[in-house]
Amino acid sequence: MRIVSGIQPTGEIHIGNYLGAIKQWISLQEENECIFFIADLHALTVPYNPKELQDKIIEKLVCYVAAGINPEKSIIFVQSKVKEHAELCWLLNTLCPVGELTRMTQYKDKSKKFKDNINAGLLDYPVLMAADILLYKGQAVPVGKDQEQHVELTRTIARKFNQTFGQTFEEPKELFPKSGAKIMSLTDPKKKMSKSDDPKSYISLFDSPENITKKIMSAETDSGKEVIYNVTKKPGISNLLTIYSLLADKPIKDIEKEFKSKGYGDFKKSLAKVLIDYLEPFRRKQKELQTRDVYVKEILEKGASRAKTIAETTMQEVNEKMGLI
Repeated sequence: MRIVSGIQPTGEIHIGNYLGAIKQWISLQEENECIFFIADLHALTVPYNPKELQDKIIEKLVCYVAAGINPEKSIIFVQSKVKEHAELCWLLNTLCPVGELTRMTQYKDKSKKFKDNINAGLLDYPVLMAADILLYKGQAVPVGKDQEQHVELTRTIARKFNQTFGQTFEEPKELFPKSGAKIMSLTDPKKKMSKSDDPKSYISLFDSPENITKKIMSAETDSGKEVIYNVTKKPGISNLLTIYSLLADKPIKDIEKEFKSKGYGDFKKSLAKVLIDYLEPFRRKQKELQTRDVYVKEILEKGASRAKTIAETTMQEVNEKMGLI
């Protein structure tokens, strides 16, 4: 299958991003044709510092590779370096009803969060995402639950294009992780872990062992002291159990048995060690890549060139079918 997915350059990559998307990408690249991009055009829809953007892009690439994305197996590039993303977005805009965009949950959430910057790009974000996927005729998109609605819209747009101009695009499906698609905040386990929140609420892939321990030990738990998975009654400890299970590759039931006669303190200390050990290779690889500027830039240049070859072919077909040639 051809797999397409992207992640914005702003903010730190945390374990929620990793468990919800990047970990899945690493296994997918072994048997599929994978196209992963740094979504800098999407990042422009919310306030950002232009002077820091390029550094953030490089940081994200380093993060991708340090976490296990192999540039020899996968195409990795920066979205804005392939102009066809924006070109196809405009053409798909002519097919997408405005009503579909205003009902998007992410638009509603970000409109509330950035009341002074409700721009057209924020509304049009899902059409650009559809273009990102359809430009490469993606068959599947690894996403978290919060992006499911956008992939659904992508299918709607693809279907409408095919009905209007002839069969061109496949209707992509979502690929969800088996579990852990939604890792919750350490400080408020009723909401999703987010890189735009207080750093205490998430574990970065490159946090120091000291920071990891401090954040886990202060993570919000629930009344009582039993280490039991129950999202409704014990959302805090349930979230930590999910993280533990996914990183240690142990069923939650086994972890519950292990800590049956112990309290939250012992469980948190053990979870902190699991996190520190799991993330150590990422920290080591990050330090190595930070000293190899030329290699990092070569990855992006080669990736953009490979992506552009596919994108140009798609756009030639789209233009012809829409009567633009």
